Amino acid sequence: MVFVENESLFRLSLFLGVLLIMAVWEMVSPMRELNSTKLLRWLSNLGLVVLNALALRILLPLTAAGAAMIAQENGWGFFHIVDIPLSPWMVGLITVMFLDLAVYWQHVLFHVVPPLWRLHLVHHADPDIDVTTGLRFHTMEILISMGLKILLVLALGPPAWAVILFEMVLNSTAMFNHSNIRLPESVDRFLRLFLVTPDMHRVHHSTNLTEANTNFGFNLPWWDRLFRSYRAQPDRGHKGMTIGLAHLHGHRVVRLYWMLLLPFITERGNEPAGQDLKR
Repeated sequence: MVFVENESLFRLSLFLGVLLIMAVWEMVSPMRELNSTKLLRWLSNLGLVVLNALALRILLPLTAAGAAMIAQENGWGFFHIVDIPLSPWMVGLITVMFLDLAVYWQHVLFHVVPPLWRLHLVHHADPDIDVTTGLRFHTMEILISMGLKILLVLALGPPAWAVILFEMVLNSTAMFNHSNIRLPESVDRFLRLFLVTPDMHRVHHSTNLTEANTNFGFNLPWWDRLFRSYRAQPDRGHKGMTIGLAHLHGHRVVRLYWMLLLPFITERGNEPAGQDLKR
Protein backbone atom coordinates (compact mmCIF):
# COMPACT_ATOMS: atom_id res chain seq x y z
CA MET A 1 0.00 0.00 0.00
CA VAL A 2 1.47 3.36 -1.06
CA PHE A 3 0.24 5.10 2.09
CA VAL A 4 2.13 2.68 4.35
CA GLU A 5 5.22 2.43 2.16
CA ASN A 6 5.62 6.22 2.13
CA GLU A 7 4.63 6.72 5.78
CA SER A 8 7.55 8.99 6.71
CA LEU A 9 7.01 11.28 3.73
CA PHE A 10 3.27 11.61 4.42
CA ARG A 11 3.86 12.26 8.13
CA LEU A 12 6.53 14.91 7.58
CA SER A 13 4.59 16.67 4.82
CA LEU A 14 1.41 16.84 6.91
CA PHE A 15 3.30 17.92 10.03
CA LEU A 16 5.11 20.78 8.29
CA GLY A 17 1.98 21.79 6.39
CA VAL A 18 -0.25 22.01 9.47
CA LEU A 19 2.51 23.73 11.48
CA LEU A 20 2.94 26.37 8.79
CA ILE A 21 -0.80 26.94 8.31
CA MET A 22 -1.47 27.32 12.02
CA ALA A 23 1.58 29.55 12.54
CA VAL A 24 0.40 31.93 9.82
CA TRP A 25 -3.18 31.82 11.13
CA GLU A 26 -1.91 32.74 14.60
CA MET A 27 -0.14 35.78 13.21
CA VAL A 28 -3.14 36.90 11.16
CA SER A 29 -5.86 36.31 13.75
CA PRO A 30 -4.52 35.63 17.27
CA MET A 31 -6.87 35.00 20.21
CA ARG A 32 -4.45 36.11 22.96
CA GLU A 33 -1.33 38.22 23.31
CA LEU A 34 1.74 36.11 24.13
CA ASN A 35 3.43 36.59 27.50
CA SER A 36 6.88 35.27 26.61
CA THR A 37 9.43 35.57 23.83
CA LYS A 38 8.09 33.58 20.91
CA LEU A 39 11.50 32.81 19.35
CA LEU A 40 12.91 31.17 22.48
CA ARG A 41 9.70 29.23 23.13
CA TRP A 42 9.57 27.94 19.58
CA LEU A 43 13.24 26.94 19.56
CA SER A 44 12.77 25.03 22.80
CA ASN A 45 9.44 23.42 21.95
CA LEU A 46 10.51 22.38 18.47
CA GLY A 47 13.91 21.32 19.79
CA LEU A 48 12.08 18.96 22.13
CA VAL A 49 10.21 17.53 19.13
CA VAL A 50 13.50 16.69 17.41
CA LEU A 51 14.91 15.17 20.60
CA ASN A 52 11.79 13.06 21.09
CA ALA A 53 11.90 11.79 17.51
CA LEU A 54 15.53 10.71 17.98
CA ALA A 55 14.74 9.06 21.32
CA LEU A 56 11.90 7.04 19.80
CA ARG A 57 14.07 5.88 16.94
CA ILE A 58 16.97 4.88 19.20
CA LEU A 59 15.26 3.61 22.36
CA LEU A 60 12.00 2.24 20.96
CA PRO A 61 12.61 1.16 17.36
CA LEU A 62 9.22 -0.60 17.10
CA THR A 63 6.52 1.83 15.99
CA ALA A 64 2.76 1.49 16.42
CA ALA A 65 2.46 0.83 12.69
CA GLY A 66 5.15 -1.83 12.99
CA ALA A 67 3.21 -3.44 15.84
CA ALA A 68 0.13 -3.49 13.59
CA MET A 69 2.10 -5.34 10.91
CA ILE A 70 3.30 -7.90 13.47
CA ALA A 71 -0.28 -8.40 14.66
CA GLN A 72 -1.45 -8.86 11.07
CA GLU A 73 1.27 -11.42 10.32
CA ASN A 74 0.55 -13.46 13.46
CA GLY A 75 -3.22 -13.08 13.59
CA TRP A 76 -3.15 -11.30 16.93
CA GLY A 77 -5.77 -8.98 18.33
CA PHE A 78 -9.51 -8.42 18.42
CA PHE A 79 -10.02 -8.02 14.67
CA HIS A 80 -8.44 -11.46 14.06
CA ILE A 81 -10.09 -13.30 16.94
CA VAL A 82 -13.67 -12.09 16.48
CA ASP A 83 -15.14 -13.28 13.20
CA ILE A 84 -17.22 -10.26 12.22
CA PRO A 85 -17.23 -9.14 8.57
CA LEU A 86 -16.21 -5.50 8.53
CA SER A 87 -15.45 -3.22 5.60
CA PRO A 88 -12.05 -1.49 5.54
CA TRP A 89 -13.60 1.91 6.35
CA MET A 90 -15.40 0.43 9.37
CA VAL A 91 -12.16 -1.12 10.62
CA GLY A 92 -10.47 2.26 10.22
CA LEU A 93 -13.29 4.04 12.08
CA ILE A 94 -13.20 1.58 14.99
CA THR A 95 -9.41 1.85 15.17
CA VAL A 96 -9.45 5.66 15.29
CA MET A 97 -12.20 5.78 17.93
CA PHE A 98 -10.64 3.04 20.08
CA LEU A 99 -7.20 4.64 20.09
CA ASP A 100 -8.64 8.11 20.65
CA LEU A 101 -10.57 6.86 23.68
CA ALA A 102 -7.35 5.30 24.97
CA VAL A 103 -5.55 8.65 24.55
CA TYR A 104 -8.31 10.34 26.56
CA TRP A 105 -7.90 7.96 29.51
CA GLN A 106 -4.14 8.08 29.26
CA HIS A 107 -4.35 11.87 29.55
CA VAL A 108 -6.54 11.55 32.64
CA LEU A 109 -4.04 9.16 34.23
CA PHE A 110 -1.18 11.58 33.54
CA HIS A 111 -3.06 14.09 35.69
CA VAL A 112 -3.84 11.67 38.53
CA VAL A 113 -0.79 9.42 38.98
CA PRO A 114 2.05 11.37 40.69
CA PRO A 115 5.04 10.10 38.64
CA LEU A 116 3.12 10.58 35.40
CA TRP A 117 1.99 14.07 36.37
CA ARG A 118 5.60 15.11 36.98
CA LEU A 119 6.31 14.22 33.35
CA HIS A 120 3.14 15.92 32.11
CA LEU A 121 4.11 19.11 33.96
CA VAL A 122 6.35 19.97 31.02
CA HIS A 123 3.33 20.29 28.75
CA HIS A 124 1.34 22.43 31.18
CA ALA A 125 4.27 24.64 32.22
CA ASP A 126 4.23 26.46 28.88
CA PRO A 127 3.34 30.08 29.83
CA ASP A 128 1.58 30.55 26.50
CA ILE A 129 -0.46 28.24 24.34
CA ASP A 130 0.07 28.09 20.60
CA VAL A 131 0.65 25.53 17.87
CA THR A 132 4.01 24.43 19.36
CA THR A 133 2.44 23.71 22.77
CA GLY A 134 0.70 20.76 21.13
CA LEU A 135 4.16 19.29 20.50
CA ARG A 136 5.72 20.07 23.89
CA PHE A 137 5.93 16.78 25.82
CA HIS A 138 8.72 15.37 27.94
CA THR A 139 10.73 12.65 26.24
CA MET A 140 9.81 10.06 28.87
CA GLU A 141 6.11 10.83 28.40
CA ILE A 142 6.47 10.30 24.67
CA LEU A 143 8.23 6.96 25.22
CA ILE A 144 5.56 5.79 27.69
CA SER A 145 2.78 6.89 25.35
CA MET A 146 4.28 5.00 22.43
CA GLY A 147 4.76 1.89 24.56
CA LEU A 148 1.11 1.94 25.62
CA LYS A 149 0.00 2.54 22.04
CA ILE A 150 2.00 -0.46 20.83
CA LEU A 151 0.33 -2.70 23.43
CA LEU A 152 -3.12 -1.43 22.45
CA VAL A 153 -2.41 -1.98 18.75
CA LEU A 154 -1.28 -5.56 19.44
CA ALA A 155 -4.48 -6.13 21.42
CA LEU A 156 -6.71 -4.67 18.69
CA GLY A 157 -4.91 -6.02 15.62
CA PRO A 158 -5.79 -3.21 13.16
CA PRO A 159 -4.18 -2.75 9.73
CA ALA A 160 -1.09 -0.54 9.67
CA TRP A 161 -2.75 2.11 7.48
CA ALA A 162 -5.45 2.70 10.12
CA VAL A 163 -2.84 3.22 12.84
CA ILE A 164 -0.84 5.62 10.67
CA LEU A 165 -4.02 7.51 9.82
CA PHE A 166 -4.89 7.86 13.51
CA GLU A 167 -1.43 9.13 14.42
CA MET A 168 -1.43 11.66 11.59
CA VAL A 169 -4.91 12.92 12.50
CA LEU A 170 -4.03 13.11 16.21
CA ASN A 171 -0.83 15.02 15.53
CA SER A 172 -2.63 17.48 13.27
CA THR A 173 -5.57 18.06 15.61
CA ALA A 174 -3.19 18.52 18.58
CA MET A 175 -1.48 21.36 16.74
CA PHE A 176 -4.87 22.78 15.72
CA ASN A 177 -6.52 22.72 19.13
CA HIS A 178 -3.46 24.17 20.89
CA SER A 179 -3.17 27.01 18.41
CA ASN A 180 -3.64 30.63 19.39
CA ILE A 181 -6.28 31.40 16.79
CA ARG A 182 -9.56 33.26 16.94
CA LEU A 183 -12.63 31.41 15.69
CA PRO A 184 -16.11 32.94 15.36
CA GLU A 185 -18.33 31.69 18.19
CA SER A 186 -20.75 30.09 15.74
CA VAL A 187 -17.93 28.20 13.99
CA ASP A 188 -16.46 27.04 17.29
CA ARG A 189 -19.86 25.83 18.49
CA PHE A 190 -20.35 23.82 15.28
CA LEU A 191 -16.85 22.31 15.26
CA ARG A 192 -17.23 21.16 18.87
CA LEU A 193 -19.82 18.67 17.71
CA PHE A 194 -17.07 16.47 16.22
CA LEU A 195 -13.68 18.06 16.91
CA VAL A 196 -11.83 19.51 19.90
CA THR A 197 -11.41 23.21 19.14
CA PRO A 198 -8.76 25.66 20.38
CA ASP A 199 -11.28 27.41 22.65
CA MET A 200 -12.35 24.08 24.12
CA HIS A 201 -8.85 22.80 24.83
CA ARG A 202 -7.45 26.14 26.00
CA VAL A 203 -9.56 25.77 29.16
CA HIS A 204 -7.46 22.70 30.02
CA HIS A 205 -4.31 24.86 30.17
CA SER A 206 -5.68 27.25 32.80
CA THR A 207 -3.72 27.82 36.02
CA ASN A 208 -7.05 27.20 37.75
CA LEU A 209 -6.80 23.47 38.50
CA THR A 210 -10.57 23.07 38.50
CA GLU A 211 -10.50 24.13 34.86
CA ALA A 212 -7.27 22.23 34.11
CA ASN A 213 -9.01 19.01 35.16
CA THR A 214 -11.48 19.29 32.29
CA ASN A 215 -11.45 18.89 28.49
CA PHE A 216 -8.89 16.08 28.32
CA GLY A 217 -9.70 15.15 24.72
CA PHE A 218 -7.12 15.83 22.01
CA ASN A 219 -9.11 14.88 18.96
CA LEU A 220 -12.73 13.80 19.45
CA PRO A 221 -14.81 15.93 21.90
CA TRP A 222 -17.31 13.21 22.82
CA TRP A 223 -15.31 11.53 25.58
CA ASP A 224 -15.31 14.63 27.79
CA ARG A 225 -19.07 14.93 27.49
CA LEU A 226 -19.60 11.21 28.05
CA PHE A 227 -17.38 11.03 31.15
CA ARG A 228 -18.47 14.43 32.49
CA SER A 229 -15.13 16.19 32.20
CA TYR A 230 -16.39 18.80 29.74
CA ARG A 231 -16.26 22.54 30.46
CA ALA A 232 -17.54 25.00 27.89
CA GLN A 233 -15.62 28.16 28.85
CA PRO A 234 -13.09 29.41 31.43
CA ASP A 235 -14.49 31.57 34.25
CA ARG A 236 -12.38 34.60 33.30
CA GLY A 237 -12.84 34.24 29.56
CA HIS A 238 -10.19 33.26 27.03
CA LYS A 239 -8.44 36.62 27.13
CA GLY A 240 -8.62 36.98 30.89
CA MET A 241 -7.56 33.47 31.90
CA THR A 242 -3.96 32.70 32.90
CA ILE A 243 -2.13 29.96 31.02
CA GLY A 244 0.41 27.57 32.55
CA LEU A 245 1.10 26.53 36.13
CA ALA A 246 0.91 29.14 38.89
CA HIS A 247 4.02 27.90 40.72
CA LEU A 248 6.18 27.69 37.59
CA HIS A 249 7.01 30.94 35.87
CA GLY A 250 9.88 33.09 34.59
CA HIS A 251 12.30 32.61 31.72
CA ARG A 252 13.28 29.09 32.82
CA VAL A 253 9.96 27.54 31.78
CA VAL A 254 10.72 28.15 28.09
CA ARG A 255 14.24 26.72 28.13
CA LEU A 256 14.82 23.23 26.77
CA TYR A 257 17.29 22.06 29.43
CA TRP A 258 14.85 23.05 32.21
CA MET A 259 11.97 21.25 30.48
CA LEU A 260 14.01 18.06 30.48
CA LEU A 261 14.97 18.45 34.17
CA LEU A 262 11.54 19.53 35.47
CA PRO A 263 10.18 16.04 36.37
CA PHE A 264 13.19 15.50 38.65
CA ILE A 265 13.04 18.91 40.36
CA THR A 266 11.26 19.00 43.71
CA GLU A 267 9.10 22.09 43.94
CA ARG A 268 5.99 22.90 45.91
CA GLY A 269 3.06 22.60 43.54
CA ASN A 270 4.37 19.64 41.55
CA GLU A 271 1.78 17.35 43.14
CA PRO A 272 -0.81 15.80 40.80
CA ALA A 273 -3.18 18.33 39.29
CA GLY A 274 -5.97 15.79 39.17
CA GLN A 275 -6.16 14.74 42.81
CA ASP A 276 -9.81 15.77 42.92
CA LEU A 277 -10.55 13.36 40.07
CA LYS A 278 -9.87 10.45 42.42
CA ARG A 279 -12.78 11.37 44.65
